[in-house]
Amino acid sequence: MNPAESFSEKSAEQAAINCAQACVNGCILGEQCPNQEYRDQTAKFIQETPLDQMLAMAEEAIRKKRSAPPQWVYPDEEG
Repeated sequence: MNPAESFSEKSAEQAAINCAQACVNGCILGEQCPNQEYRDQTAKFIQETPLDQMLAMAEEAIRKKRSAPPQWVYPDEEG
């Protein structure tokens, strides 16, 4: 296998990964992660935000969700 084939296989593998499922216990791609920018932002947020503030944000989000009107989802009707 030549290096070009190896690179294209890695690129295809990265594109096919569902990070929400594959990286539950941590990023499996490391420095090749396409979401590294978000990972860095998240780490900064966790370091700089007090836990009490995070809990207040979560409570507010739950309160908004509970007070919002229900959203109905209708399946597409095929003719």
